[in-house]
Amino acid sequence: MPCAGSRTGQKTETNRVKKGNNRFVIMTIPYDSLSLTRKLISFKTINPPGQERSCAEYLGELLREGGVTVSFHDFDEGRTSIIARLEGTGEKAPLCFTGHMDTVPLGTAPWDTDPFIGEVDGDRVYGRGASDMKAGLAAMVIASLRLAKISDRIADFTLVLTACEETGSKGAEHLARLDNVLGKPGAIVVGEPTSNYPLVGHKGPLWLRATTTGVSAHGSMPLQGVNAIYKAARAVTKLEEYGFDMDPHPVLGSPTLNVGTIAGGVNINSVPDRASFEIDIRTIPGMTHSGLFRHLQSYLGEEVELDYLLDLGNVATDPQNGWVQEVFDIMEPFLNERPEPRGAAYFTDASIFTPALGNPPTIILGPGEPTMAHKTNEFCYIPRIEDATEVYFEIAKRWCAA
Repeated sequence: MPCAGSRTGQKTETNRVKKGNNRFVIMTIPYDSLSLTRKLISFKTINPPGQERSCAEYLGELLREGGVTVSFHDFDEGRTSIIARLEGTGEKAPLCFTGHMDTVPLGTAPWDTDPFIGEVDGDRVYGRGASDMKAGLAAMVIASLRLAKISDRIADFTLVLTACEETGSKGAEHLARLDNVLGKPGAIVVGEPTSNYPLVGHKGPLWLRATTTGVSAHGSMPLQGVNAIYKAARAVTKLEEYGFDMDPHPVLGSPTLNVGTIAGGVNINSVPDRASFEIDIRTIPGMTHSGLFRHLQSYLGEEVELDYLLDLGNVATDPQNGWVQEVFDIMEPFLNERPEPRGAAYFTDASIFTPALGNPPTIILGPGEPTMAHKTNEFCYIPRIEDATEVYFEIAKRWCAA
């Protein structure tokens, strides 16, 4: 396999970085997006447990060396998020870029490459998080360092790198609760994988746990008990027929419902007295989660008890927004076509940040491949990483520079 540096002409600079107790270590800082992607892949930020602190510290030092103001925010031991800022004159509202540092587990299938070295083969870089979303992080960081070299900025720029996105956006939720930390940006770019196609929103996740209860008895005498699994089975069958009585959203389409897990019983020769299953619902604008919860509870009846697992809103920016159209202008030569309004199938930290920050226009745009997220042998196309770096810099420069 060729090495990463052989393809892109890697540029590095050696810096002395203070590491406590007046000790210094030599830190080689990569200044191209591929080498930084490979470095970020080497940090094992699988969630759970996450442990993003080492990755956050590395990125924080890199940004500080480039003249960016950095603060660290822990919501739990080792679960560190970053807020990095470049100041402008304040003539315009800030611009915010955001992405997450954690990844999903490797899965049970064997990988063809070491998932933590960022192996390069042709035009692909492999590893856990390559697409979701360490390539996006690398491109955003390099673009931020380039923006830092522009002195006449008229707007602040904020880069928010979160911990614990993959299990419910806990890092973003923590930051949103802090006073005077995130500010009020005029627009948000989320670097999740989109193959560099700008998306104007995504559906909102509503995850529920449904529980049924019964009466235990010996398996040879089922009439002496009440079978909780039968109750759950009837409810699941009923959900298969559930329909949402509303028109599709023009960009996000129709809401969806899927039963993702089911469990019940303790042994084969007992009547189960408890069963549960989990429901994944994706909502569109015009739906309220509380109203949907009540309707589902009524629809399933008294045999089923529902509880919330995750409740995050959808995000939908008007495609005709002036800034959105400007991003489409920037993307047109990279895509060889004019972007059309589209939405993501997954959810992002924008579910937290966009409403918490006053609902500014939000674009989801990143170099990763959506179809590679969470898969064995995850990869990202290297040219997309390079293009994303240029795109992010152009978006930031047009917003922030005089």
